[in-house]
Amino acid sequence: MIDVKKIRAQFPVYSKYPEMRFFDSAASAFKHQSVIEAMMDYLSFNGTNVHRGVYQLAAESTTKYEHARSVIAKFINASAEEVIFTKSTTHSINLAANSLGLTLQSGDEIILSELEHHSNLLPWLELASRLNLVVKFIPLMDGMITIDNFKTVLTNKTKLVITHHMSNVMGYETPLQEMAKFTHEVGAKIIVDAAQSIVHIKTDVKALDVDMLAFSGHKVYGPNGIGVLYIKSGLMSKLSPTEFGGEMVDKVHLDGSTWKSGAYKFEAGTPAIAEAIGLAKAFEFIDSIGIENIHQHELHLRNYVVDKLKDEPGITVFNKHGESTLLSFNIDEVHPHDTSSFLDQHGVAVRAGHHCNQLTMKYLNQDATVRASFAIYNSIEDCDILIKAILETRDFFHSI
Repeated sequence: MIDVKKIRAQFPVYSKYPEMRFFDSAASAFKHQSVIEAMMDYLSFNGTNVHRGVYQLAAESTTKYEHARSVIAKFINASAEEVIFTKSTTHSINLAANSLGLTLQSGDEIILSELEHHSNLLPWLELASRLNLVVKFIPLMDGMITIDNFKTVLTNKTKLVITHHMSNVMGYETPLQEMAKFTHEVGAKIIVDAAQSIVHIKTDVKALDVDMLAFSGHKVYGPNGIGVLYIKSGLMSKLSPTEFGGEMVDKVHLDGSTWKSGAYKFEAGTPAIAEAIGLAKAFEFIDSIGIENIHQHELHLRNYVVDKLKDEPGITVFNKHGESTLLSFNIDEVHPHDTSSFLDQHGVAVRAGHHCNQLTMKYLNQDATVRASFAIYNSIEDCDILIKAILETRDFFHSI
């Protein structure tokens, strides 16, 4: 059982806004105290670059930075050499697309879905346009990807399968392990956007057997401005970098250069050192609670809200299946932005819009939806206030 009061004491935002009912952690989560302290310690008492100097401060900076890489690698069951630090999930996926693009040729097939966040859609569509690739979309079933439907678009011409671990609108988990199996049988690679799932679902890249996996720090109670790209070691050694500069280079000559091996090959320039150190603390915090305990807590809250709303007239829930940790809904005949504004007057924060996912909105035949996302610091009391605010908003608008 999660002690929410004890958890909230570890998030400084609640000391300023103790009555905040925050249901937008899927966009950006609050920052844990240990994250803030670790970043402040580095910024206040160090501030030196990594991998450069041999003096004490620089050595300490490098040690903490590489320790962060090891912590994150352990969290996803990877080796440290397979973990690249980036700016964000978006940066990670662009890096993946640009590097993999060097291995493709006109006519190659790639597979996507209509459930992808724009960050896991636009880089690939741009790549396809530039290289004249064939793009296939997985047919959806009730807003979910199924193995049977996936296999209808998978062919021997498929080179890349691009998908997500958890939808940022529907909240459903994708059957990655089976998808990876069939992907590899045709000699293709599978690339995964794990931005939503990383804080909710145990992520074992070896068990899933994915080739690339991307996520961000700001959704896991960690810093903004830091992301991760996992690349399977056998694939990483075959890929070329697409960003060049300091640190990633091995030897520089007038007629050509050579690159460092492993993750360093893809980390050009001075990295986000404080952010990497802070991100490690975020994952240590998650480990201290247990990812399964966090998931069950969030699932209990989400299903509690769905159960209270399911028979209420004038409310449409778009993801009724119980395994999701998101609630996507609309109040009938009320614009989602109006819903969000009225909930805010009750001290309830939710997301309204297309959630950087216009294809899923088209699939749902909606211009936008309201999304409530649940996190470790949410409580049943929060949920009761959310439910009350939704019903009062519906009653107000429907009365006029």
